Amino acid sequence: MAQQVSSSPFLRPFFLKTPVSVPSPHRQRRHTLPASEFRNLTPQDAISVFEIEREAFVSVSGECPLTLEEVLSFLGQCPELSLGWFEEGQLVAFIIGSGWDKERLAQESMTTHVPDTPTVHIHVLSVHRHCRQQGKGSILLWRYLQYLRCLPGLRRALLICEEFLVPFYLKAGFKEKGSSAISVGTLSFIEMEYLLGGVAFARRNSGC
Repeated sequence: MAQQVSSSPFLRPFFLKTPVSVPSPHRQRRHTLPASEFRNLTPQDAISVFEIEREAFVSVSGECPLTLEEVLSFLGQCPELSLGWFEEGQLVAFIIGSGWDKERLAQESMTTHVPDTPTVHIHVLSVHRHCRQQGKGSILLWRYLQYLRCLPGLRRALLICEEFLVPFYLKAGFKEKGSSAISVGTLSFIEMEYLLGGVAFARRNSGC
């Protein structure tokens, strides 16, 4: 994801814990929103996306992987490369990606979308602060990767992360490509690759 990068690009896995609510028998809604829904994000979701991202990353590192302007840009240019998890109409988790056309990620990839390419650059995976610690962030990533398999022409997904996060992405099926050319301040990163070969399949009893 050419514009100077002013934010940290590392991906930090935040896990999803679904809030539990018990409806009052005296208050029944005529129309009920889906309990759990996965869909592509739109520019109208940008504020919710940025609020979740800002809390998740600024509270830990002081920086966001994507600015609000970059979120709006990617959701306007390539909404099909995003996936949001909604609980009763509220965004609780999301992933944002963009297209890239080179073998390895470069600084320019942090703010750039290249259309009609076989590579997706995953910029950010984030979950609302009230919805963590049950491991469901990995389900969102799994669903996103399976979704990408259904998009014509896509062959792989790339991301960069700090070294301590490598085991999380290895468990999800990514492979290490080595040290990344991208750096932010004193931070260095590992580049990871996921090959999208094969056929997407449904996952039953996934806890969604």
